[in-house]
Amino acid sequence: MSGTTVLVVDDNALNLKLTRTLLVTHGYEVQTAASGSEALEALQTFVPQMILLDLQMPVMDGFELARRLKQDPRLREVVLIALTAYAMKGDEARALAAGCDGYIAKPIDTRALPLQLAAYLTS
Repeated sequence: MSGTTVLVVDDNALNLKLTRTLLVTHGYEVQTAASGSEALEALQTFVPQMILLDLQMPVMDGFELARRLKQDPRLREVVLIALTAYAMKGDEARALAAGCDGYIAKPIDTRALPLQLAAYLTS
């Protein structure tokens, strides 16, 4: 979706690079953060339309980050999508309970991801 702003939060540099490259190729404007605290810092001056967040990060995991974002009146309307290798039974429900609006399991399907994100943005 051309011009859509996205923040990708993942502690794995390779995942950040892959996701960023894929989204930029499809017209998204992308910023990245390597941790929950780095994401909170970036969000002081930047309010994206969507945040893709890894759930399994050290210090502040994606569940805690999602809860904090949904409590912030300035950020609660941002679409939060868990983009994670957590794919055990119940993980999707935990992500949604923490405040995520959607859940996409890794490994990323590079052909499907842009369409999945567009669907979340238009729903």
